[in-house]
Amino acid sequence: MQRRQFIQSTALASTAALTIPNFIFGAKQEEKKVRLGFIGVGLRGRNHLDMAMYRDDVEINAICDIDPNAIAISLKMIKDKGRKEPAVYQKNDRDFENMVKRDDLDGIIIATPWEWHVPMSIATMKAGKYAGVEVSATVTLQESWDLVNTFEKTGSHCMILENVCYRRDVLAVLNMVRQNLFGELIHLQCGYQHDLRGVKFNDGKQAYGGGVEFGEKGFSEAKWRTQHSVDRNGDVYPTHGLGPVAEMIDINRGNRFLSLTSTATKARGLHDYIVKKGGADHPNAKVKFKLGDVVTTVIKCANGESILITHDTNLPRPYSLGFRVQGTEGIWTEDNKSIYLESLAKNHDRWEPFKEYQDKYDHPLWKAHAKDAENAGHGGIDYFVLRAFVESIKRKVAPPIDVYDAAVWSAISPLSELSIAKNSASVEIPDFTRGKWKTNKRIFGLTDEY
Repeated sequence: MQRRQFIQSTALASTAALTIPNFIFGAKQEEKKVRLGFIGVGLRGRNHLDMAMYRDDVEINAICDIDPNAIAISLKMIKDKGRKEPAVYQKNDRDFENMVKRDDLDGIIIATPWEWHVPMSIATMKAGKYAGVEVSATVTLQESWDLVNTFEKTGSHCMILENVCYRRDVLAVLNMVRQNLFGELIHLQCGYQHDLRGVKFNDGKQAYGGGVEFGEKGFSEAKWRTQHSVDRNGDVYPTHGLGPVAEMIDINRGNRFLSLTSTATKARGLHDYIVKKGGADHPNAKVKFKLGDVVTTVIKCANGESILITHDTNLPRPYSLGFRVQGTEGIWTEDNKSIYLESLAKNHDRWEPFKEYQDKYDHPLWKAHAKDAENAGHGGIDYFVLRAFVESIKRKVAPPIDVYDAAVWSAISPLSELSIAKNSASVEIPDFTRGKWKTNKRIFGLTDEY
């Protein structure tokens, strides 16, 4: 072919590609099934597994867990749904390394004890697959850097599966924030305020309450989660609250966390629980818990906002993430389900119920998919977080909650420990984007797709 003919042909092909509707190209892409593997099929992992089996566009080709009972329950779930039996990996703690090498997996969901999240995510990314990792993604500051460095070296994506970002009220508030109804945001509050004493101590006889055992004698999360309260003093679980408010102020996309200070109270709640349930002579009554019952962290942001995060899981209390979003035009609070917007308020000396505003400003995601999410866990949000992971794989794009979010949201945990150890001194928060936060564009919650 002559050079001129080649250029003309190429130009025509390019023009055709621009004019043919995207859905024509997308049709074949939709037909391709996403092939998933699961590392960790305990209670949380099986929740993801169950959600995946409601999707016709997902195949489950492998599962991995060192607990034979978890494997058995999962295989029965899969069989009961009429799905083909997946390959099983359960030989030892490192058998996941064999699973990630399979060539019939596109993505892997990781729902294991926190200390395994990064090794498993890195193995997945190095194998060229999407990693979907439960919260928190990392335990140490170095682990956050390890996730980022692995992504930048391999190009394999990692999504932190922070389901609270998809809560219906949270997404409605995000929608309102982006429509400037709160004006310029000034201050945000959030946290994890959830009585977990029955989860942290469990003997397996009375699920989620009543036991006082942990470690090898414990049941489910009590086998590993309680040890963090023994060894660490900081906000050990920050992302449920922090993730949603970070999206509202464009962290990593025009804004970033600069520094934090943290303070911890004394530790009494877990000891008192053991004494009440097991008696003062129980061996665990002698355990010294390092984690303060209430940990508060204040973050300073590049654009001038402040964020107050509260971790409170060892005392009796109702569940709340303590959301508060406050700007120059108004305020929303979760605990009283109320809102006040100066320009719209009927009475300027009282709160208004948020329900009316939530219905009016319902996010497009919920408008489009509320019916599909009806039977999903945690009020429907588990449907959305899995959908985001699967759709990202299908489209071969970055997930809407990416590796940089995973790194910095999770890093608040070890940094809060450092601040407390330094008598609540201010601690700098690294820029995991290496300056790209200044030009990065929003990717979360932009459409009704994912």
